[in-house]
Amino acid sequence: MKTVTMRVDDSVYDMIKLAAEGQKRNLSNFIEFATMQYLTSSQFVENEEMVEIIDDKELVQNLMNGLDDFKNGDYTIV
Repeated sequence: MKTVTMRVDDSVYDMIKLAAEGQKRNLSNFIEFATMQYLTSSQFVENEEMVEIIDDKELVQNLMNGLDDFKNGDYTIV
């Protein structure tokens, strides 16, 4: 097991602490849990799911249109 030291703004710390308390976890356990949740749910797509996404021509076209709108400055990502 490794020890990690990190610096965060007070407001970020307060949010993390509140979330940890809400799940009845200690701070370090919550950070590990949240990191694993993020990495496994939002960074990886199973091959079957990616094939399904790519095969959905309407979805792909809508995503491309949205990307074009963003590049043209029509929208701001927040």
